[in-house]
Formats: sequence, C-alpha cells, structure tokens
Amino acid sequence: MRLVMTEPVERTDRPYARRWWALLVLCLSLLIIVMANTALTVAAPDMTRDLGLSGADLQWVIDGYTVPYAALMLLLGAIGDKYSRRGALVLGLVVFGGGAVFGSLAGSAATVIAARAVMGVGAALIMPATLSLLAATFPRAERAKAITLWTATAGLAIAAGPVVAGALLRNHGWASTFLINVPIAAVALVAAFVLVPPSRAARPEDGDHRIDYVGGLLSVLWTGSLVYMIIEGPHFGWDTKAVTAAVVAGAGLLAFVLWELRHPRPILDVRRFTSRRFAGSNLAVALFFLAVFGAFYYLTQHLQFVLGYDALATGVRMLPLAGAVFAGSALTGYLTPRVGMKWTVTAGMVGGTVALALLTQVDGSSSYGSFVAPLIVLGLAIGLALSPCTDAIMGAFPEPELGVGGAVNDTSIELGGSLGIAILGSLLSTSYSGHLADATTGSKLPASALATAQDSVGAGYAVAQGIGEKARHLAAQAAQTTDPHQAAQLKAQAGQLAQGARQMKDAVGSSFADAVSHTSLVGAVVLGVGTLAVALLLPRGTGRATEAADETREPAGSAVN
Repeated sequence: MRLVMTEPVERTDRPYARRWWALLVLCLSLLIIVMANTALTVAAPDMTRDLGLSGADLQWVIDGYTVPYAALMLLLGAIGDKYSRRGALVLGLVVFGGGAVFGSLAGSAATVIAARAVMGVGAALIMPATLSLLAATFPRAERAKAITLWTATAGLAIAAGPVVAGALLRNHGWASTFLINVPIAAVALVAAFVLVPPSRAARPEDGDHRIDYVGGLLSVLWTGSLVYMIIEGPHFGWDTKAVTAAVVAGAGLLAFVLWELRHPRPILDVRRFTSRRFAGSNLAVALFFLAVFGAFYYLTQHLQFVLGYDALATGVRMLPLAGAVFAGSALTGYLTPRVGMKWTVTAGMVGGTVALALLTQVDGSSSYGSFVAPLIVLGLAIGLALSPCTDAIMGAFPEPELGVGGAVNDTSIELGGSLGIAILGSLLSTSYSGHLADATTGSKLPASALATAQDSVGAGYAVAQGIGEKARHLAAQAAQTTDPHQAAQLKAQAGQLAQGARQMKDAVGSSFADAVSHTSLVGAVVLGVGTLAVALLLPRGTGRATEAADETREPAGSAVN
C-alpha cells in the first residue's frame, strides 16, 4: 500500500486518500481509553465483593489509571512527535491491551491497581497520538469536522462503557470488563498498520531535534504530584502524603515554567498561554470535564443504588447523553464557522451549567424521568463546546509539535476530570453523611450501624439490608417457638427491626438525593463562574484568521513518513 509522504522533501496538495478510515482507527483507540474508566464505575461493586476491596483500595483502582495517564502524556506526546506518532499509537495499544489482560487475571487489590497503572501508561501513549495523527492526516479545511467526530466518540464512550460492562456482568464476572478492551485494541492495532499513515515531526532547519527531557521530566513530576494530591487530599484527608504532593506539585510547576521559558526548544512553550484563544480553550475543557466526570460519578450511583437499576439498565439510561453529544457535535459543526467559537463554547458551557442546575431539583421521590432532561442538555453542551476548543488548542501548535498539542488538550481533560471526581465526590460524601445523620437523629438503631451507613450510599443500603435480614430471622424464630411469651417478644423485636430497616432505607435514599442536589448546585456555581471567565478570555470572531495562519505553516494532509 502506498502512503502519502509529505516530509521532508515531497509536499502534496492532495490529502491522504484513506484519512476517514484512519479516523475510524483513531476513534476506536479513543473509545477504549474512555470506556476503561466508565465501565469500571458499574463493575466496582462486583470487584469490591470479590476482592474484598476497602474504600481506599477501590479509589486507587479507579485512580491508579489516572495518575500515569495524566503525568506522562506531555513527554510521550513529544517523543511520538520526534520518532513516530503511529509508532506511539501502536505501542500504546500493545501496552494498554497487556494491562487489560493483566487486570482480568488480578486476584488482589495491589495487582488490579498495578494493572490499571499499566493501562494508564498505554493511554498516555495513545491519547496524544490520536489527536496528533488526526491533525497531521487531515487538511485544515476538514480538521474541524474530524475533531467533531473524535469528540463525539468520547461522548459515546462515556455512555457505552456502562452499557457494555452491564451486559457482560449479567453472565460474567468483573474481569470481563477488562477483557472487552482486548479485541478492540487488537483490531485497532492491525488497522493502524493498514490505514493510518506513518507520521513524525518535520526536521528543523538547524538540525536540532533534541527533546527537552528535563522539561518533560519536570512535567511528569508536577502533573503526577498534582493529580495525586487531588485524589489523596479530598478522599483520605490532608495528611503528610497529600501535603507533600501539594508542595512538590507547586515547586515542580514553578521549575517547569522557569525552565521552559529559558530553553531554546522547550517541550511546551508556556508563552502560548498568553493567547486568549488558547488559554480560554484549555480552561473551558478543564471546567467542562470537571462537571461531566463529577456528575457522571454521582448519577451512576443514584441510578444503581437509589433507583435500583442493575449495571446494564444503568448504562442504557445514560444513552440519552451519548445521543445528545452527537446532536450537539453536528450543531457546532454548522454554527462555529458562522458565529465563531466564542459563542458556541459559551453556549455549551451555559448549557452545562443549566444541566447541573436541573439536577438541584432531585429529591427522594425523583424517578428516572427527572434525569432525562439534564442528561440531554449536558450531552448537547458537550457536543457544542468541546470540538471548537480541541480544534483551537491543536491549531495553536505547528506541525512538529502536534503530539504535544494533543497532550496539552488531554491533560486539561484529565486534570478537570480528576478535580471533578475529587471535589464534587468529596462534597457529595460529606453532604450525604450530614443529611443521613440528621435523618436518623433519635432513631433506636445502633450507633455503629449508623456510623457505617454514613460512609457511602452503598454502605447505607447494606446496613438497611442487614437489619432487614435480622428482622426476618427473628420473625422465623418467633414462628418456630412454642413459648407464647417468647414468641411475642421475638415478633415485637422483628417488627421494630423491620421498621428500622425501612426507615434506614428511606433515609439513605433521601439523604443521597439531597446530596446530589446540593453537589449539583455547587457544580453549577463553579461552572457558571467558569463560563464567565471563558467568555471574557475567548476573542470574538470566527477564528478564520487563526485558521489561515495555521494553513500557511502546515501542508495539507501532513502525514510524514
């Protein structure tokens, strides 16, 4: 097969012929990265029971993926630019698939956390490679449409993960949710060699193509420490580890900025953040994923625990979000060239704020119908806002730095998502505990049971179920005893426990619903304030001048052999 070759000597005005098939491969690769997290949300209960995970174990099973993923993207994106973007994609798929197999065989908390970390390394190779290959393969005139489809795939994966995991969990164990990634990774791996053109950065005229490894390692240090702090502090308390991580993150960021400002070929030219378009786009992406990941975190819990849906039914009920993302992406593809990204991005962020505001109406009597409108509005908002932001971020980087550009975009996503789960998740937990304490004041239930129930909504329902089982056991004893006085006592105790179980169940459900409402209000305020900041940062206009500048410095279809 003959691939388009545009560097270092030959240039062509014709874009790569199989670019839309190549986009399919890139979207498949993106799909498994996002599904790796969303599928885990519905597999977590089975995994917890099977492996005996503590709350801290489960948190690190989820976040063991995030830390290496966020920390390594910038450095690995630069390495992919220099040597081979397709090579980075292929290697990432191999590492990711290997980590998934390792995870499916894990028999302890430590091994499953290690497997998730390996998958995170693979994701850090794949994610920037997908965007850099997209930007290198598509001419500027088609890039916005390609990025729109890339973004829509991420929205689909958010909802598809729970659906696929739920279907598997009906007949298989949690290990199957790891293995589902393997055949998709294998297909993407083979297809990458057939359909994705080889690509690397053009050699600079002065011949100096060395990577800024010091800057890269500093980025790993401060980003990894920051994500660790975000995870550790809100969930496990501001102990020595969390405070140390905060200090290292701050010092590392300062050292990174100072080093990059002085380096002749920095891994990331931090002066780009003085551009309103670039800074506003990154802020919008981070804030949006703060809201989306945070909301997804507590919505899936509400559907499973409070409304009682199983894993598959929960995933199916998240599908309106995916459909709305596609609709929003189509809308932004039409509107952005006409009115400019400032208006579509701002409209999308307003929509996200409205979606969270709608969730403040949730209470103990709310049914699934109360969540449909927020899911649809949130999906439309994602589709409207994220594609123009990603296009603007990638457009700020010249062809030799497309992998770094993809890494910057993806780091904003991961930092925002980590903050969303940490901040909104911590707030949700605190709010739920407080509401449950108020709802059970004066009850005759044991203090130990009440304390356990305040840990999480799952623990609360487990306590209610345990009390109910004890009530049924006493009722059975009462039916078997021949002593009328003892039988009456047992029946009375069983009746009190049964009433206590019902009260606990109702209190847990209403307390969690109140916590969802309260957390959504805070999320809406944060996103609303962020919307104002982004609206002030983003410049007016359609951005055609920027696009024209990008066109002059990039050849059409800049796949590189």
